[in-house]
Amino acid sequence: MLQEMLDKVSNKNNFTSLQKYIDFASYFLEYIQKNKQAVIVSQNEHHYNFYQYGKEVDYRVTRPFNSKILYSFEEFEKNKKVLLNDLSQLKKHKDKAAITDRTVINRAVYTIQQSIGFGLDALPGGKSNNARKLAGDLFERLILLLLQEVGVNARGGVVKVPIIKNGKKIVDMNYQHDLIVERVGDEHPRLIGSVKTTSKDRLAKIFVDKFLYSRLTDTDVPHIAIFLHDVQRKEGKKEGEYGISQTFLTGSFKGYTIKLNPLDGVYYFDPRPVMQTDEFFKKYIKTFDHLICDDIWDYI
Repeated sequence: MLQEMLDKVSNKNNFTSLQKYIDFASYFLEYIQKNKQAVIVSQNEHHYNFYQYGKEVDYRVTRPFNSKILYSFEEFEKNKKVLLNDLSQLKKHKDKAAITDRTVINRAVYTIQQSIGFGLDALPGGKSNNARKLAGDLFERLILLLLQEVGVNARGGVVKVPIIKNGKKIVDMNYQHDLIVERVGDEHPRLIGSVKTTSKDRLAKIFVDKFLYSRLTDTDVPHIAIFLHDVQRKEGKKEGEYGISQTFLTGSFKGYTIKLNPLDGVYYFDPRPVMQTDEFFKKYIKTFDHLICDDIWDYI
């Protein structure tokens, strides 16, 4: 059972469609329900929990998850069809009014991505770097598939930035981006985005990307960021105790926004409390459903 799970989660070919992502989440949630050693409660923020594996993987502890957002196996089975129906409504009618509970979008997608992360957390410690990269790559692909599912022409890859001087193109500069939304015939993208599981060590680059693109092209193409969460596991004072720490840099976000340029949208599946109470952050940061139900249609 364990090796089968590890083989599934480690193979990118098992995640080539949204349905395959959903299928893996169902598979994993049923697996962990039957095979977990324990659920550990965070010492400092009690609604964050951790799964602990059994002896076969040396009782490894997973990344933290928000128990108020993550679906159980039974809840996910009930709501995965709701997710697909909501996406279908957005594609056919762009009818957000037909979506009665937008939290299903956030919770289902959060559960899908966390299931992948939990599975990768069972890999041996020597493979942790590869596991982190794979989790990030699969999150980027998941967001692209979700946007494509509602009819948005989204891709990841290279944007060519033409450098013009005295009315003549001198060179094309290539920039790699996680999310590019285009319309056929347009010279510039409609939207450029960064998709990361956490903002840790990446925040500055996202702001600088917008600054550079705007200066090099004399355009105001919207730049957004999509994050899964901004928490990480930290060791407790006693063996077997764990807590969480925040990886969102409040000062840096405010500084870059004020002195460099604001991003056009920042979207989280698991926002930190300060993002929902501080008036400055509330202006720029929303949950993911606001992007896929509202803002994406304005951008394109």
